[in-house]
Amino acid sequence: MKQTFTLITFVLALMWKQAAAQSMVDFGARGAGMGNATVTLQDVWALSNNTAAITAVEVPTLGVYAANRFNEHAFTTVALQAVYPSKQYGTCGLSLSRFGDALFSRQHLGLGAAHKLGQFSLGAKADVWQLQASGYGSRKALALSAGVQGEIVPDLYFGAYAYNINQAKLASFEDERLPTIMKAGLSYKPTPKLLIAAETEKDIDFDANFKAGAEYMLLQDKFILRSGFNTLTSSLSFGAGFKARQLQVDYAFGNTTPIGNSHHLAVAYALKP
Repeated sequence: MKQTFTLITFVLALMWKQAAAQSMVDFGARGAGMGNATVTLQDVWALSNNTAAITAVEVPTLGVYAANRFNEHAFTTVALQAVYPSKQYGTCGLSLSRFGDALFSRQHLGLGAAHKLGQFSLGAKADVWQLQASGYGSRKALALSAGVQGEIVPDLYFGAYAYNINQAKLASFEDERLPTIMKAGLSYKPTPKLLIAAETEKDIDFDANFKAGAEYMLLQDKFILRSGFNTLTSSLSFGAGFKARQLQVDYAFGNTTPIGNSHHLAVAYALKP
């Protein structure tokens, strides 16, 4: 019985660390529905998924996101992101998020910028994170990230992103640091209605993770279906989206057997140019 309890505790601790790391680089229900293969996706959530890709956002856009993993309140993420394109200074963005509950929480404020150079875009982002544990105080750290994204040939896109390249330290005890994550991948549009994406992600504390997904547009591109998978957590995901002029609403559902399910909801609104 004691061995079983120890095993369960270890598994839950591992899933907590993985979920906490994912909540730093995986934002938006669109990506969640595609197995979080997000390094090439061009939308407001690219500000955190791969900052370089925000150059594709043509008008000021605001996004709100909420996610819950494993049906536990402690694994809840809420986020707000805004992207503002400028012809003179490139594209910039602001991001805010919170993960956790009253016992342990993590919140951040981030600023990112990207610039398009020919067929490729370069982006960089700085995130100030604050971690707080009940009874143990709080810690702050600055994470720096950089990425590249572009169209290699017509309809074939490449993206790469390195998060926390400065390996920001939280505490000297056991050399505790924020997760350092690197990912790279491709996406391809064989038809105007179908997008296929795949990428490899490596957290220095975990094995490499392969993620892939697809989305298909229906009903004059107003309704979107998505699906994807993730090898490290053996999870499957499904999603749907709806576009109505400047408004887009996305939902995703993921299953990680036997831990539980996850739910993701995002709303994005593009201002008129």
